[in-house]
Amino acid sequence: MDRFATRAGLLLLTLAAVFMVGFSKPEEPRKAIWIWQADRIENESNQLLSFVKQNEVNLLYLHVDMDIPQSTYREFIREAAASGIEVHALAGHPAWALESRRDRMMKLIQWVKLYNGNASPEERIRGIHLDIEPYVLPEWETEREALVTSWMGNMEYFLQTAKEEVNVEISADMPVWFDSIVAADMPEGSLAEWMIKRFDHITLMAYRHELEGDNGILELVKHEMEVGDRHQAKLLIGVNAKPMEEKHTTFYDKGTTAMKKALQEVTQRLGTHPSFAGTSIHDYRYWQSMEERDAELLPEPDPDPNPDPVPDPDWVPVPPPIERNGPVVATYVWRAELAIEQPDEIISFAKEQGINLLYVRLDLEQSYDAYRSFVKKAHEAGIEMHAMGGHPIWALSENEPRILRLVNYVKQYNRSVEPDERFHGIHLDVEPYVLPDWQSRKDDVLKQWTANMDMFVRETKRNSGLLTSVDLAVWLDRTYVPDRPDMTISEYMIGLMDHVSLMAFRNTAEGSNGIAAVVKEEMKMSDRLGKHLVVTVEMKENFEGKHISFHELGAEEMQRQLEKLPELLQDHSSYIGNAVHAYDYWRDAIQ
Repeated sequence: MDRFATRAGLLLLTLAAVFMVGFSKPEEPRKAIWIWQADRIENESNQLLSFVKQNEVNLLYLHVDMDIPQSTYREFIREAAASGIEVHALAGHPAWALESRRDRMMKLIQWVKLYNGNASPEERIRGIHLDIEPYVLPEWETEREALVTSWMGNMEYFLQTAKEEVNVEISADMPVWFDSIVAADMPEGSLAEWMIKRFDHITLMAYRHELEGDNGILELVKHEMEVGDRHQAKLLIGVNAKPMEEKHTTFYDKGTTAMKKALQEVTQRLGTHPSFAGTSIHDYRYWQSMEERDAELLPEPDPDPNPDPVPDPDWVPVPPPIERNGPVVATYVWRAELAIEQPDEIISFAKEQGINLLYVRLDLEQSYDAYRSFVKKAHEAGIEMHAMGGHPIWALSENEPRILRLVNYVKQYNRSVEPDERFHGIHLDVEPYVLPDWQSRKDDVLKQWTANMDMFVRETKRNSGLLTSVDLAVWLDRTYVPDRPDMTISEYMIGLMDHVSLMAFRNTAEGSNGIAAVVKEEMKMSDRLGKHLVVTVEMKENFEGKHISFHELGAEEMQRQLEKLPELLQDHSSYIGNAVHAYDYWRDAIQ
């Protein structure tokens, strides 16, 4: 009897252990998001956290910008942790695959080590996430084997150093086609298996908008999931929300409802794999843009039967919209005194040339009364008026107050005048590539420039319906946002603004170096992003080359060339018209 009781007791203990360990509740799947725009935690942390909580995100791959104070990261991560959201430090660049750039990778480890050493437990970074895509480097086509070997060496060194220096989870992004890459002296079956074995988790960039089929998400990740199961690894399935020319690689056109449904099905279908650890969305900016766009497409709600009769005292009103019967015809009034001294002449010229949009530089020392009559007459003539300002140094952070001064002047002006005396928007011309610093510290200038433009849009849009626009050189489609190898300055600016004026300074419409050719890439970007582009040509005398300006050819030839553009650019919904730089040069060319 005692022996039976002992055995029964042991059996009960064994069953209890099984239930506590063998049948414990599986780990909750992760739902991650890439946040490449680190400045958002400075400027809109509450909005960002509200967005991720609303969408049940529990893991943030947050870009590390070492120029942002660590105190800002600590505050943000503390608030995220309070909502059960982990934060992993995100960084990477294709060039990090090169052995010569290994030191850049190591700086990330040292930054995290220093940061976590200064942070309290709830403020600490819980992981490091690498996004290194060597296949966009030229060497991928010419010296692939050497590049892969160099990249693997950098990864091994990074992982070993991170293990010694920081006690955090280490993960990386990986395209689904890495299972077809085999490197020399690699015992694993593929580069995919090599990565899956080494990292704490891998995020598979399964950038498709269909689940089923030979090119669907489930088929593309099938082999990686099997490899992950064998090695007891953890894999997240990543999808894309960024507008792309290859529409099958993104959910942008499908919409947020379709994306969320697909992610739910991915979780259900792949949840049986021990290696399945969750899903991820690329990235915050595009997902947020998708939600805003989809919200605009929803039917208007029924009117509130008891609307609030009290207007918002901080709201900045804009004038009634002007209906254009044709494309945009714009010009620049750069000499601020002309708007005050010759408003009637400008309006008369605009009527003669069919101009329906004026960018007018303001003298901020003038009273509001200096512009009221001019803006009113423009409105009566069917001309949109956008206040203008700018200088190359406005790209630098130290000159942020200059931009703010213009924004605040226009906002207060619009609050103070009658509806048909208001400006429709604010236009900036900021060209930092003429600064000496562009050559010596280009990335630093680019960071400051993009930050200032973010601030410009944010402050203009705060409590206002004002439109934002900028001038943009066409060659910036070959200049990349620092630490964003997937995004050019052109795409960044086009996505940020309501419209962009492309400085397509050529004097022929056709040909390989003509106007239509040099704006082609920006047109494609803008089509994807659903934005508007104005094509700007030059009438000012120019000594850089005879192909730049219409100064020698005259106004009639300029008009002939511009008349060709609607047909040449007819496939681009983003093209809305042309602008001539500038009013006084155009006027002198006709006289």
